[in-house]
Amino acid sequence: MKAGTKFVIGASVIVIAVSAMIYQGVQETGTYFLTTTELAERTSADPSFHDVGIKLGAKVVPGSIRRDVATQTIDFEVTDGTTQIPVSYRGLAPDTFTDDLDIEVVVEGRLGTDGVFQATTLLAKCGSRYEAQYESEAQV
Repeated sequence: MKAGTKFVIGASVIVIAVSAMIYQGVQETGTYFLTTTELAERTSADPSFHDVGIKLGAKVVPGSIRRDVATQTIDFEVTDGTTQIPVSYRGLAPDTFTDDLDIEVVVEGRLGTDGVFQATTLLAKCGSRYEAQYESEAQV
């Protein structure tokens, strides 16, 4: 067998092995990123979707945040403007997760069969919190 043929076979084996490892890694760690309406549609079409880990991006419904300091549990509802889904998160919330009116969150977890999204990760952003005030607003 020629040296060039051995090189091509060896390179092919390496490329196939690396491709297989990348594919397997994406399958194990990849998660869906959905809105509340998309999540409701998926679970109504396929009830087994309750067991899938997903990321849910939405806005917090104003006035829906309930905190239990003793158990470090935060219950709230999220919406994309069409569908609302209750969320339960246990842990410390980020500083940007406040009772403001315009909170956008990304929660990672699973939707339970009871319809409550059990979040394991809570990320919050509040863009208006860090914007500079105009001089006319600051004087009011």
